[in-house]
This record gives sequence, structure tokens and C-alpha cells, in this order.
Amino acid sequence: MTAGQSAMMRPPSAALAVERIRADFPILKLRVNGNPLVFLDNAASSQMPQPVIDRWVKYQTSQHANIHRAVHTLSETATAEYEAARRKVQAFLNAKEEREIIFTSGTTDGINLVAHGYGRKFIGRDDEIILTTLEHHSNIVPWQMLAQEKGAKIRVVPVNDRGELLLDEYRTLFNSRTRLVGVTHVSNALGTINPVRDMIAIAHEHGVPVLVDGAQAAPHFKVDMQALDCDFYAFSGHKMCGPTGIGVLYGKAGWLEKMQPFKGGGDMILSVTFEKTTYNVIPYKFEAGTPPIAAAITLGAAIDYLIAIGMDGIAAHETDLLDYATDQVNRLPGVRIIGTAEKKAAVLSFVVDGVHPHDVGTLLNDEGVAIRTGHHCAQPVMQRFKVPATSRASFAFYNTMAEVDALVAAIRKVQKIFG
Repeated sequence: MTAGQSAMMRPPSAALAVERIRADFPILKLRVNGNPLVFLDNAASSQMPQPVIDRWVKYQTSQHANIHRAVHTLSETATAEYEAARRKVQAFLNAKEEREIIFTSGTTDGINLVAHGYGRKFIGRDDEIILTTLEHHSNIVPWQMLAQEKGAKIRVVPVNDRGELLLDEYRTLFNSRTRLVGVTHVSNALGTINPVRDMIAIAHEHGVPVLVDGAQAAPHFKVDMQALDCDFYAFSGHKMCGPTGIGVLYGKAGWLEKMQPFKGGGDMILSVTFEKTTYNVIPYKFEAGTPPIAAAITLGAAIDYLIAIGMDGIAAHETDLLDYATDQVNRLPGVRIIGTAEKKAAVLSFVVDGVHPHDVGTLLNDEGVAIRTGHHCAQPVMQRFKVPATSRASFAFYNTMAEVDALVAAIRKVQKIFG
């Protein structure tokens, strides 16, 4: 039995055997600048375990063919595996129907699909879109483009000094012209877990659909479409131990059936003449052209891997990491954490007095510690907290307390250099 197989067979209720899990990740054995790699940039992209890598290789070496188009063995096998991956996503999200799962190239693609498919059909002049201060650019720019095209307006939910959305302010933004709410489930810049269930309920009281950006939530704790009752939910495979180039948009069937296609081409049609095109049924209406077949199948394997470990165990371990890291960083004089919400996912953004975040990142890299620096594609968040950028450490279930210690030790070295 391999280390990967043994990790996947552990009962979900068991405490995480982190060292055993780490053995599944070849990249974690790397050394950077002579030091063991401490990978703390998981909010940007997580790493891929060997069982998921093996699934990619298996498809490419023994199953590769185009799907939905032929009757030969390879095509039928690839089609079956692709659709099996869709069912895995459905179960992972607890979506009602398989046809509510659309494969995209990532979260950004999913949000753009909604902006075009829903927004261009149902949002008009002087209509309003509610977003929040905490949004990633991917959930701002598509709506700005739409608003400019349609003459619509964007209204923004403010946050307090801890990085928490102000729900009372949110309630006041609704009126008869409100057409959509777009909200991130978890802030990629601060780690704030937003009260999306309450926000969805408030929006639905006004008959307004809600799009949730789940890129930073789906990899870290259970997400349940029936419990949330959102209308759209988007996330990316590369943040949850899967490959790049694959994502998912969940949409309630009722909305998807009403929406216009985002892209035109093959497989999203039933019939085509030069006079008229009849579109395919959902979800295929939104999957034009050859889809990311290998990536979708591999995402299915990543979901299998996460479920085998247990999402509750993942969430608990990452919370422990965040709590420990928060305590240790708070003990460092001259270091300030940006984003101190009561409910947070495993993201720690900080600034070091007198040191630009890019210099922090460069010097940490000398110690083998990989973090993210910059505005994290969330410039409105930086503006709200009056900082140009932050250093961001983001944790995954394969990280350890010892790696938190390595982060803190590296920050101390930075302070000594600039002291």
C-alpha cells in the first residue's frame, strides 16, 4: 500500500496524520536556496498529491480522446470519465442536479459566464449590482464592464476595521433596481469568512439572485448548495489540489435555463443553420468547444482525495495552523496583521514596519519560505486598510506547526536585516 493510498483510506473523523499526507506531495520534498521548501502560498495555488498526478497521467497515457463526439472505445471512455467527474462535483457541492454543474477554466471564467449569460440578459440601464469591499478583481471587473455597457450601477458593502462586512449597511443597499449580489465566500486578501448564508437570505427576500465566489472556500471546508441556497457558486481546481485550467460554476437549473450562452461553438448546440441555431440543454449549453477533459477528470480525483481525508478534518487542522500563526506573529514587535475578523479561513496577511512586502517576500524566499506579496488582486481591500500591499501566508492541510515556526523565524531575520 502506498502512502497516498493509506492517507486516502483513513477515516474522515480521524485527526490528520499530516506527515503521512505530506508524503503524497512530491514537491514538498524540494529544497529552495538550500532550505526545505515551506510552501505557504496555497491561496494562490495549492500543490498536487501523487494520486491526483497519477490520474492525470493515466488519462493522458490510456484514455485520451475527445468526448461526446465518437463511438470508438477511447472516446466513450473519456466521455464516461468526464461525466463521472461532473457527478463527483455535484456530490461535493450537494447540488440538486448533475446538470447544474458547468465546467469552466476557473473561477474567473465562471464569474464572466454569469456576467454575460445572466447580466447581459437581465441587467439594464440604471439597474444595480451589489458587490463588497472584499472582492477579488475577478468579481469586480466583469461587473464594471457590464455596468459600463448597460448603464448600470455598482453599489459596495463596506467593512469594519477588522475586515468584516457590515450587514446593516448591506441591507440598506437593496431597492427595486437591484438585480444581483456578488460576494466572495472567503476573502483571499484577509481570510475573512463572510456571512454568505445570511446575505443570500436577505437578497432572496428582495427577489435578487446571488453569485458566490467560492475560490477560497471550497478547498478549505464543506460547502453545501442546499444549505447556502445561492444561485451561482464558482471555484477553481488549482486551489484544491487539482490542475490549473479547470473550474466549476454551479448554477440553479432555473437560472441556467433562462440564461443566454456565454460562448458559441461546438457541443453547445443541437442544430445549426445559417438562419438559426438551437442551443443544447444545460450544462452543455455553456460548454462550447472541446472542454478541459483531462483537467476535469483530474479535478474529480482531487475531490476524491480531499473527501477521503475529510473536509471537517481539513478545516480543523487549518484553523489550528491559523490560530498558532496568528498568536506567534502577534508576538513580533513591528509586525501588524491586516484582517482580524472573528471568523477567518487560513490566510494571514501582515505588514512589517519599515519593510516593503516585496522585500519581505524576497528575503523569506532566501529561507525557503514561499508566501505571496502584493495587493492580491484585491486593491480595494488595500485601499480600505491604507496599505499598498501585504505579505500573505496561506495554509493548507499539509502544512505543519513547524512550518509556521519557520515563517516566524524568517520574519525575525528580515527585521534584523532592516533593523
